[in-house]
Amino acid sequence: MVKNIKEFKTIAIYSSVKNKKVLQITEQVIEILKSFNIKILISKSSPVIDKLSHKSHSDIYIKKNADLIISIGGDGTLLGSARLFGKEGLPILGINLGTLGFLTDVQPEELTVSLKRIISGNFKYDERFFLEAFINQGKSFNVALNEVVIHSGLIAQLIEYDLYLDNKFAFKQKADGIILSTPTGSTAYSLSGNGSIVHPSVDAINLVPMFPHSLNSRPLLVQGTTSIKVKIGERYKAKLSLDSHNNVNLKPGDEVTIKKASSKLILIHPQDHDFYSACRTKLGWSLGFNEKDLGL
Repeated sequence: MVKNIKEFKTIAIYSSVKNKKVLQITEQVIEILKSFNIKILISKSSPVIDKLSHKSHSDIYIKKNADLIISIGGDGTLLGSARLFGKEGLPILGINLGTLGFLTDVQPEELTVSLKRIISGNFKYDERFFLEAFINQGKSFNVALNEVVIHSGLIAQLIEYDLYLDNKFAFKQKADGIILSTPTGSTAYSLSGNGSIVHPSVDAINLVPMFPHSLNSRPLLVQGTTSIKVKIGERYKAKLSLDSHNNVNLKPGDEVTIKKASSKLILIHPQDHDFYSACRTKLGWSLGFNEKDLGL
């Protein structure tokens, strides 16, 4: 259940890293929120808490009482925020202290102006979906915002697997593994495997083989509602990871079912946020041309 995003009366701050820059930005955010008389919650799981004089709260308390999470760090920090809070329906705003920052789009130099506008109600938001994985029809153990990866776990070693889409056999393949990516994850690990860049609004899952032993293997885009099953070959072992976390060993013959999770993530953006502009800036689209050449 997504919480009301029309007004933010209680805002929680979260970061998974601890350094001077994070501490400085956290203190700046606190001062801005205080000027709006907003109740501030600091997560006990944030490493910077011991450097702040502010009272901390448990993640459970934050899930029940916060209207918004401000994630301070890079995309990795926001992924952690999504697993902790986002899947519970809490909207997340990311402040970018990382390198790429596709998910965390508020820059430190724009923090004061952007945050004041967002608190005043001038923002846009979009909805992202998670993937969940089940091993041998068992319980789902977590969700992935970017990707589910099945891989050999070793350098330069192939595995064999069968792929089924909605219980229909698609193909058998030998490869280092396979990346199953959301549109959000299409600019993450999937991009490194030459996967397609997918707009966040597209309801699709991107299947990207990792170093396939084939000359005719290509990424495959399927509907977001598709149930995907990967069966590990009888003579092979593999590993399963969700957003590079929750690594699990897979045995020969194990079946992993991947599908869209019921929970959604709400990302808050400044009003001028634009996906294609982010691609130009962060991926070097139109490199070599100035803004006048592009008509901007």
